[in-house]
Amino acid sequence: MNVPCVRVSTDEGEATRRALADRDLVDQSYEITVHEGTLYIPVTDASAVEDEYEVVSFDVESRETQTMPADILGFEPTYERLGDVVILDEDDAERASRIADAIAESDLRAETVVNRASKVKGELRVRDWDILVDDTDEELSADDQRLSAPSTETVHREYGCEFLLDIAEVYFSPRLATERHRVVQQVTEDERVFDMFAGVGPFVIPMAKRGAEVVGCDLNAAAVEYLRENVRRNGVEERVTARQGDVRDVADDYEGWADRIVMNLPHSADDFLDTAVRLAGEECVLHYYDIQHEDDPFGPGIEAIREAAEPQYDVRVDTERVVRSYAPHEYNVCVDVTLTAR
Repeated sequence: MNVPCVRVSTDEGEATRRALADRDLVDQSYEITVHEGTLYIPVTDASAVEDEYEVVSFDVESRETQTMPADILGFEPTYERLGDVVILDEDDAERASRIADAIAESDLRAETVVNRASKVKGELRVRDWDILVDDTDEELSADDQRLSAPSTETVHREYGCEFLLDIAEVYFSPRLATERHRVVQQVTEDERVFDMFAGVGPFVIPMAKRGAEVVGCDLNAAAVEYLRENVRRNGVEERVTARQGDVRDVADDYEGWADRIVMNLPHSADDFLDTAVRLAGEECVLHYYDIQHEDDPFGPGIEAIREAAEPQYDVRVDTERVVRSYAPHEYNVCVDVTLTAR
């Protein structure tokens, strides 16, 4: 049957398959096929595949489908995958429990199923979780299981990078993978990049892999420990400096240093614009994330940037991008601007 497939050389096949699988784009109902030295990977949504991949229509064989949660429940549940952790966002505890049980019974790869128990809160941007399924301690005795904490630590893979993290200790959103990749693709070798709210390194590490020198700062000590571990895992120790603390204090050591700055703290990034200006070099690209009403999603952020940067810098707006819907009538947006010293 002719279905949309990513066409790629066999040498790049496994890396491509993993990148697509990390975004749940591999269509498991069809076989991955090799034809005349080329690999064809069936995908569920051709429009969601990154432009760097070639999507074609190709005749592939159907395969015996896996048992998925929807097959058990009779409806399609909503969930996110983060490594071996499956994340639910259900207000009804009984419904959440039904979905979690179905996930455990299905062929979906999952060791832990959690339900959001709070919004992101506090300066460290963490949230509470209800653990609904935890298969990580299967081999422990009953007494040991009662004493052990459920595992919310997992390894997430994204565009060829690997991130160890604990969702109970740090903030991480797999939904932002495409947006992170968009920004990372702009980075050139030997740039100096400062990520002001780096978390476990989803911007830092791929930027370093592209040859940039990167400083990642975060107030959350646990996040910085994971960042350092992820730097080691991805082999970019020579190009990354991890700093723990309030970026307003850390910036004293990097004034005028940055060619590029990432400000992914959308609820309060405007409070740190003065610090970003201190970090900026003669010419600096700023990726500023914000949450605003749909009536004017970009104006307030651009105005705040101009107020902080002018007259020291000329401000050129390069990109205005809606990243995703955040709440009714509100958008999570990114404004890319170039600051040029006068």
